[in-house]
Amino acid sequence: MKKILSFALCAFICCLFAAVPALAANEGYKRLMDEADLLTSAEESALLAELDEISERQGMDVVVVTVYSLEGKSPMNYADDYFDYHGYGQGNDHSGVLLLHSPEERDWWISTCGYGIEAFTDAGIDYIGELITPNLADGDNAAAYHTFAEQCDRFISQAKTGEPFDTDSLPREPLSWIWIAVSIAAGFVIALIIVGSMKSKLKMVRFQVGANSYLRQGSMNVTESRDLFLYRHVSRTAKPKSSSSGSSTHSSSSGRSHGGGGGKY
Repeated sequence: MKKILSFALCAFICCLFAAVPALAANEGYKRLMDEADLLTSAEESALLAELDEISERQGMDVVVVTVYSLEGKSPMNYADDYFDYHGYGQGNDHSGVLLLHSPEERDWWISTCGYGIEAFTDAGIDYIGELITPNLADGDNAAAYHTFAEQCDRFISQAKTGEPFDTDSLPREPLSWIWIAVSIAAGFVIALIIVGSMKSKLKMVRFQVGANSYLRQGSMNVTESRDLFLYRHVSRTAKPKSSSSGSSTHSSSSGRSHGGGGGKY
């Protein structure tokens, strides 16, 4: 009896210890995985809080992953596999978007899944890439990841209206105040030049109290007035429909459908 109890106790302890690593592994996959160690502790905390807040409010995972090396894989395959095999994505369709950054070859890739494929079109991913690559090139990684998170929130909210950002409807960034000031100054200078040129041509003009000197005698006597309608011509042109690039998709090694895009910086 004692042997049976001892065996059962040992089996229970072994199962307990076997379960601990699995539990720790599941809890270890956060929405920010800075494996390349590109962020400070303060930057990590701030970004993780931002990613968690957006993900929970929007109902789909927004993830940032940094790895130094892609281990011979393409950025697309690495990002898709990381998303799938680390358990990211919300709901039955595993909705989410993941930014992969690898400084070894200066690669970035955005992988989408589930509702993320609809929310982030090919044109939208290119747009986000153009916003983050200057910061990546300058080494300001925290700013690049913050911009990514901010734009993800913006794109998901827009997609929920039924009209995702696409080729002909990408968001327009407001002009910098510097360009506004330059435009005003340039307009003022051009106006001064034009007025000065016009004024220089009026040297022979003299001030007159009335307009009599400029009128031909008897030319302002109106003897007859009538309206005559000649014809009407209406021209109609069909309004061109907006083209949409949508999102191209592919299958990952797990067989799951993904969208995405990326490049170098």
